[in-house]
Amino acid sequence: MLDPHRLTVFRAVVASGSVQAAADNLGLTSSAVSQHLAALQRETGLTLFQRSGRGIVPTEAALVLDARSDEPMSQWDRLERVVADLRDGRAGQLSIGYFASAGSAWMPQLVARLRAEYPDLVLELRLNEVEQRGPRPDLDLVIDPPGAPVPAGLRRVELTVDPFVAVLPREHPLAGAERIALTDLRGETWVSNDHPSSVGHRILVAACAAVGLRPRFSVQAQDHHTAIGFVAAGVGVSVMPGLAARALPAGVARVEIAPPAPVRHLSAVVRPLGGSAAPVERAVQLLEELIARPERTAGDPYGSPAGVG
Repeated sequence: MLDPHRLTVFRAVVASGSVQAAADNLGLTSSAVSQHLAALQRETGLTLFQRSGRGIVPTEAALVLDARSDEPMSQWDRLERVVADLRDGRAGQLSIGYFASAGSAWMPQLVARLRAEYPDLVLELRLNEVEQRGPRPDLDLVIDPPGAPVPAGLRRVELTVDPFVAVLPREHPLAGAERIALTDLRGETWVSNDHPSSVGHRILVAACAAVGLRPRFSVQAQDHHTAIGFVAAGVGVSVMPGLAARALPAGVARVEIAPPAPVRHLSAVVRPLGGSAAPVERAVQLLEELIARPERTAGDPYGSPAGVG
């Protein structure tokens, strides 16, 4: 069985490039580091380092072991924190996954409230728009169509719907309209605001196809903040979820889209936590309150509301 401490020493040597540098970083002697490496090589039966001049270089096997040990070591760290929480009588740990627009709109207030109510709670926040390894967060904010299957052992809490809106330069002829149709943007230069493989982008493209529109995405921003910057500069127009367009600079207008407008369905997928479920249930309740009664956020430079709309 591999020793996590020896793996930590090994990874430090790979990262720092030498035994002495790893020893200095870890507060160990170079002899102790060398002993840990020798013991790990015996445990694994692998040659992990080779001599190169006066130093050593990792073998291909060592590089693979280093890369593949990222997630196990992260999980080991989490387990150690759980043990420390139990030993010290703290409230434990809560992991929350979120997508970008929910992160800027809801997470600051949610985390502030949770920390105030559970001062000993250790919060682990993860952006879930990138590839995830390991167990799913205890509370995962997701974009799912209605009726999407829920993974076994979890439950879904429907939070809200998030209609897309048009984001236009203030001087655009349609900027003063109360509502426009997607087809009103035919022939415009479109700025994408999400990754092409994302759920949100697929929702938008499908809605456009349903009305016979094929947007010309001439600028690939792939995130909402950058897309808004392009719109403000007059480069083009963008259609994005209302939650992502809540904070706009003075030179940009937000216009509602008439039905059939694309819509995101936002949910929370919750992991049962048994006797330690109070913080996650409270987190869901706070999210519902934030959505039902949006307030202005201190971090919003334009003073826009934090809820969906």
